[in-house]
Amino acid sequence: MLSVDELFATDSLLSAEEREIRDTVRDFANHRLRPHTAEWFEAGTFPARELAPELGKLGLLGMHLEGYGCAGMSATTYGLACQELEAVDSGVRSMVSVQGSLAMTAIHKFGSEEQKQRWLPGMAEGRIIGCFGLTEPDFGSNPGGMRTRAVRDGADWVLNGSKMWITNGSVADVAVIWARCSPTPPTSSSATPGPDNKIRGFIVPTDTPGFVAREMHHKLSLRASITAELDFDDVRLPAEAVLPDSRGLAAPLACLSEARFGIIFGALGAARDCLAATIDYARTREVFDKPLAAYQLTQAKLADMALEYGKGQLLALHLGRLKDRHELLSDQISAGKLNSTREAIRIARECRTILGANGITLDYPVLRHANNLESVLTYEGTAEVHQLVLGKALTDANAFR
Repeated sequence: MLSVDELFATDSLLSAEEREIRDTVRDFANHRLRPHTAEWFEAGTFPARELAPELGKLGLLGMHLEGYGCAGMSATTYGLACQELEAVDSGVRSMVSVQGSLAMTAIHKFGSEEQKQRWLPGMAEGRIIGCFGLTEPDFGSNPGGMRTRAVRDGADWVLNGSKMWITNGSVADVAVIWARCSPTPPTSSSATPGPDNKIRGFIVPTDTPGFVAREMHHKLSLRASITAELDFDDVRLPAEAVLPDSRGLAAPLACLSEARFGIIFGALGAARDCLAATIDYARTREVFDKPLAAYQLTQAKLADMALEYGKGQLLALHLGRLKDRHELLSDQISAGKLNSTREAIRIARECRTILGANGITLDYPVLRHANNLESVLTYEGTAEVHQLVLGKALTDANAFR
C-alpha cells in the first residue's frame, strides 16, 4: 500500500538535508503537538508562551531569514516545515508564520541595523513573541484604506487606530503596526506642513501606554490559535520606532507574500493529514460486511483527492525551487495559495463524508482541519482576491475596482 506522497514519489524531489529537516519537524509535531491539538481546539486556546522557545530551539522561527540568530534555511525547507506543522493544526503554522514571515520579516527587510540587533535574536529564540498589525475592522482585502494614523509630534510619533484578527496579538511582546502617516509637520521654519499619506511600519512594544490587546473568543475556526483585536489610543513612539525602509503599501504586502508562500505548503499538510486519517478509517470500517475502502465510490473519492493533493504538492515544490533561485513572482504565489487552500478545503470536506458521523468528532482531525481551512482560505488574501490577481496577470486588466 502506498501513501499519497509515495504515489507521487515526491521524496525523490527533495535533498537528503530537506528530508532530514522535514522528518525532524514531523517528529516534533507528532509527539509534542498532536496529542494536545484536539484539546486546545475544543478549549479555544493555545500555549504560545510555552511552545515558542521550543519552536525557536528547533530553528523554526524566522528559519528562512539570514543572520541575527535565524537558521537561514532555504525557502523550500521552510515550506516543508510549514507543511508538517499544519498537518497537526493550522493554528500552529499560523503562529510560526506570523512570527517569522510577518513580524520578523518586516524587521529583517525594512528595519535598521539597530532594530534588527535588538529584536530578531530574541524572536528567533522564541523569547520574544511578535505580531503583525495590518488588517482593520473595515479594511481586510483593501489594506490601502486603513484608518490607523501616525502623526508627528515633535520628534515622536503618536499612533491612533485599531487592528483586528491579529494572530499572537494578546501574547505578543512586540507588534509591527502599519499606519498612514499624515500630516507631516514642517522640518524647518520655512517648511510647509502637508500630508504625505505614506503607509509606514512601526515597531511597538506591547507594554507601551495606550496599546490595548483583547483576545477574541467564540471562534469556530483556528480555535487552537491566539487571535486579538488591537487598539491604539495616543500611543507615543520615538522616532526610532519607524521601520526606515518601509515606505508605502508595498512593504506590508511583501511580508504577506512571504507568509502566503508558507500557506502554499501548509494547507497541503492539512489535506494530507485528512487523507491519511480517512484512508486508515476506510480500511478498517466495515459496512455491509466488507471494508468501506473496498467500495468503488469510496475508492473514486480517495483517488480524486489524492490526485489533487499530489498536483498541489508538485506545484508547491516547483514554486519553492523558483523562490530559492530568486525567480518567484508574486502572481505565482497567488496561484499557489489559491490552489492549495481551495483544494485542501475540498479534500477535508470530502474526507468528512467518508467518515460519516465519526467525521464530526474531535476523535478524527478532518472537520477540525476543514474548520481551520475556512480561515486559511480567506486570510492573507481571499480566494477571490487571488483569482483577480491571476486575472490581471493574464489580461493586464485591473478588475479590483
